[in-house]
Amino acid sequence: MKITIKAAAKINLFLDILSLLPNGYHSLFMVMQSVSLYDTVELERTAGKRITVTCNESALPTGKENIAFKAAAAFFEAAGLEGQGLKIHIVKSIPYAAGLAGGSADAAAVIAGLNKLYNTGFDETKLRKIGLTVGSDVPFCITGGTMLVQDTGGVLTPLPALQACSLVLAKPESGVSTKGAYKTYDEFGYIHHPNAVNMLHSAAGGELKSICESCGNVFEECIEVPERVEIKSVMRNHGALCSQMSGSGPTVFGIFENKSDAEACAGELKKFVKDVFICEPAKRGLEII
Repeated sequence: MKITIKAAAKINLFLDILSLLPNGYHSLFMVMQSVSLYDTVELERTAGKRITVTCNESALPTGKENIAFKAAAAFFEAAGLEGQGLKIHIVKSIPYAAGLAGGSADAAAVIAGLNKLYNTGFDETKLRKIGLTVGSDVPFCITGGTMLVQDTGGVLTPLPALQACSLVLAKPESGVSTKGAYKTYDEFGYIHHPNAVNMLHSAAGGELKSICESCGNVFEECIEVPERVEIKSVMRNHGALCSQMSGSGPTVFGIFENKSDAEACAGELKKFVKDVFICEPAKRGLEII
């Protein structure tokens, strides 16, 4: 038996770190948005007792360190189904180490897909709880849409859907390690934090321009991405309502009211940025085909 899931990338409309918790994790305040850039994850039950992972991207590990493998193992443990044979095949379209939660989206697809494949009947709250054991972005990726995400990623509050718009994502060639980014933040010293109150009020109102005026990402204070200034300049010159880094980077996104402006911006960015995508807000994180 086989099942295929489309897994959406995410951007951070807002990202702030509130504190370092005693357990070593960080308390977060984020407004996250799914976007129409998808990986495809195929799950197939197999004979035997092994989980195997294959991927079209040769640079990614496919052993037990792969987050999709970890997600499958976590699901089977939660469902009391250890020792199942499973093949996971991932077709990557979301760049990795990009701040777009590509790995977390794949893990979310595995958890939700296995729930369907094995007819375990877990509700979304249970699936998100399993996901949180694998990664802080996985619970959001299971649900998706427009969400306030707090604590270590497990507290999700729905927000009004982002108004129709076009988004340009520009991912420079360099990657950023999430673990390394948090370490850099912890060691950085003084940080200017974006205004969470303004963002929450704007997001609750659902008005696009107000949201864009309130966007912010604390990692821009301490993570250096050489191309970021030039990318932002191009986006602003083409009428972006806002432009900022997603997650711990290095991807920079711009939000445009008009698709024609987004297309013109993407065309210019492609002259010096390898990975450039035009997409739209997505209402769900996953789509089971």
